[in-house]
Amino acid sequence: MITKSILEWLLDGDVAIQYQVYRDLLDKNKPGLRNRIETEGWGLKFLQCRQLNGHWGRGFYQPKWTSTHYTLLDLKQLNIRPIPAIREALQLIVKNEKGKDGGINPSDPGTPSDVCINGMFLNYACYFEVKEQELYSVIDFILTQKMGDGGFNCHSNRKGAVHSSLHTTLSVLEGIHEYQKLGYNYRLAELKRVKETSIEFILMHHLFRSDHTGNIINSNFLKLYYPGRWYYDILKALDYFQAAGVQYNPRMDDALDYLYAKITDQGLWKLASKHPGQTHFEMEQAGKPSRWNTLRALRVFRKYPITPS
Repeated sequence: MITKSILEWLLDGDVAIQYQVYRDLLDKNKPGLRNRIETEGWGLKFLQCRQLNGHWGRGFYQPKWTSTHYTLLDLKQLNIRPIPAIREALQLIVKNEKGKDGGINPSDPGTPSDVCINGMFLNYACYFEVKEQELYSVIDFILTQKMGDGGFNCHSNRKGAVHSSLHTTLSVLEGIHEYQKLGYNYRLAELKRVKETSIEFILMHHLFRSDHTGNIINSNFLKLYYPGRWYYDILKALDYFQAAGVQYNPRMDDALDYLYAKITDQGLWKLASKHPGQTHFEMEQAGKPSRWNTLRALRVFRKYPITPS
């Protein structure tokens, strides 16, 4: 599936793509490439958008995609190093954005924290090596939000949702993965159990189907977006599964088949239309072959090989 021409096309992309191609598809560690992410290409562009007050956009969560929160998530996906500018921004969040319930909360002080935001925060905060004790209250909050069906829903503590959400559950799983990967231990056994039930929740839905009717829950789940933001889709879920070392399960097959069906004649994957909203800049063009999607799809199929029918 990975031909010489596909590799050459990928390696002609941004340095962040190059680094991950060598690491994930060629099993070659290139620390020199990672170091360049902060000084050129997309990484440098994101860093240059930082304001004098240490934030991006108008602060932690506004405007949505150009805020500090989503910019740090973008930078994490690039695999940039935890450089001082990023560490400083994270300290601003830890110091100023915690709610009364211990969660990271950009809303009014009396409003319950959003568990989806906290899952995303845990994802990049652990990747960028925030001190473990500064995450205690976030972990405490997340664990209070686990629902009876095994997953999470950001509306459970704010609007009375009674069924978990694939969006929120995946965000929390990504956060737990980075927490565990960094070697943190606070309430780790509980987080591991939550990880198991949350993975089962996604598999129970065959990644995108109703567990009651088998119908597609949301057609957008089958579109290949990047960046994914808080939204869920099958490629984002499958990429998490391969990164977390989740063993193959037949309930992945529907999603793997849909993903494989989107391959172009050139062996690439295109970018779907963007999630609406202001951005710092566009990394790729909607409707065109996407290095991000091709890289992610190839590492998924490297973990879960598929035999075309």
